[in-house]
Amino acid sequence: MGRSIGIIAALGGLTAVVLGAFGAHALKPYLNVDQLNMWEKGVQYQFYHAITILICFGILKREPSTIIRNASFCFALGIICFSGSLYLLSTRHLTGLPSWFLGPVTPIGGLFFIVGWANILGSVLRKDAKAQ
Repeated sequence: MGRSIGIIAALGGLTAVVLGAFGAHALKPYLNVDQLNMWEKGVQYQFYHAITILICFGILKREPSTIIRNASFCFALGIICFSGSLYLLSTRHLTGLPSWFLGPVTPIGGLFFIVGWANILGSVLRKDAKAQ
């Protein structure tokens, strides 16, 4: 299971670099400032959480933890829903995708991020309680 978390972290970071470069170079002429900012916000959150998944991978290599594993998967789902919806929303005029179904996906992704961080908090509090 730990290996899949490492793969997810690596893919998250790799695609964040690719999508960041794609937005900065290939999409820049086609997006207005607000759309480009939305794209960059998606890349930013993807990077933050890919790095967080990588940290979770390091923790899992030391000691198996269902809570940390679940947090990693929440972060991955958050990247897909939150960042993915921002990518699609910022380019909807190019792709022709309707925004009515994309808008609600963004906060669902944010909720996955929150649940992931709550799992991390729960793991820390649980270890502190055991140490006392």
